[in-house]
Amino acid sequence: MPERQSPLTRLHRHSLSLVFGALFVAALLGQSVAGLHQLNADLHAEGFPRVSWAHYVSSSDFAVDVAENWQSEYLQFLLYVVLTVWLLQRGSPESKELGRAGTESDEAQEVGTHARADSPSWARAGGWRRAVYSNSLGAVTALVFLGSWTVQAVAGWVVLSEERLRRLQDPVSFGDYLTGADFWSRSLQNWQSEFLAVGSMAVFAIYLRQRGSPESKPVGEPHRSTGIEG
Repeated sequence: MPERQSPLTRLHRHSLSLVFGALFVAALLGQSVAGLHQLNADLHAEGFPRVSWAHYVSSSDFAVDVAENWQSEYLQFLLYVVLTVWLLQRGSPESKELGRAGTESDEAQEVGTHARADSPSWARAGGWRRAVYSNSLGAVTALVFLGSWTVQAVAGWVVLSEERLRRLQDPVSFGDYLTGADFWSRSLQNWQSEFLAVGSMAVFAIYLRQRGSPESKPVGEPHRSTGIEG
């Protein structure tokens, strides 16, 4: 029989995703309020009427700010998921063990004839289904990255064109925007921070510890230990 769980037990077992989901919603709402005040201040200074919160959150101004953060985060996830298949960092729990670079054997990955009874059905299957499922995490993060980067590009183009029209200047074409400073400044200022964060975390975790965290080695684990989680 399935194990019966109390509501508190179920909440605790999903507490990580629930807490981060709540933090995400709170931060997004806070961003919308702060962004609305900033936009209205700019519009007022230029002699234009203020806009409502509903108008702002459905506008390109809000979309470009949200999308440029999403695309950089999912680019970070995509590169981390894919590059850690092959690249190693001695002493870091963020790296696989030194002798396990690559996609590994079917036995190590528990697929096909090596799958367990409770393995996902597509891990037990063969052919294209196993191939798709074996790369599904990277594929989904890539799709979210490309989708949010596209939204950033379109929304940023609209925002820049609207700003130019308010200054009685001609709007730019979409092609000119994609090769212009605004688009690449928005992208690169986020990318560099994500690359720094991931790279520094991989190195910090060699020498520093956080007791009880799976992102850290056990407190007493030697610095040289690689691929060991607490």
